[in-house]
Amino acid sequence: MKITPLDIQQMGFKVRLRGYDREEVQRFLEELAQTVESLNRDNAALREKLSLTERQLADLKKTETTLSNTLVAAQAITDDLKQAARRDAELIMKEAELKAAELIREARTELAGTQRDLSDLHKQRLLMIERLRSTLRTFERMLEIEEGDQGRSDPDAQTEKIAGDADHYGARSDP
Repeated sequence: MKITPLDIQQMGFKVRLRGYDREEVQRFLEELAQTVESLNRDNAALREKLSLTERQLADLKKTETTLSNTLVAAQAITDDLKQAARRDAELIMKEAELKAAELIREARTELAGTQRDLSDLHKQRLLMIERLRSTLRTFERMLEIEEGDQGRSDPDAQTEKIAGDADHYGARSDP
């Protein structure tokens, strides 16, 4: 049986001879009723506070679960991004290495071509120098013949001598 403050206030006792002092019992019952009423108010307030705290706890647990899931998802995304970044970096490095190898190959090919061209030019230079020397010797011979044969009047003989000298020194008639 649950006793309320009103039950305490309305409680009546039988009077007997030599019983309790009525006023003192009444004062005690009044104080007891006030105390029980105060305790009931405190209990109700504590129950309300407990209910509010339990709701907050449930909300915090939901938030904690959400945050935990979010953290796990963020970590997974971070790991995926790191792995993707590593793959991209490796791909970029491989592409750069392939491009560098291609550039080196092209440079070597171009260098070999340039060296061949240089060698050809060197040969052409030597050939041209030799032709120029031959031409100069031919002209020198012509001058010697002209100086030596001033008295002679046979132009055909002079032309044959010049042609023979030119063949002797390796001069060619084609450029």
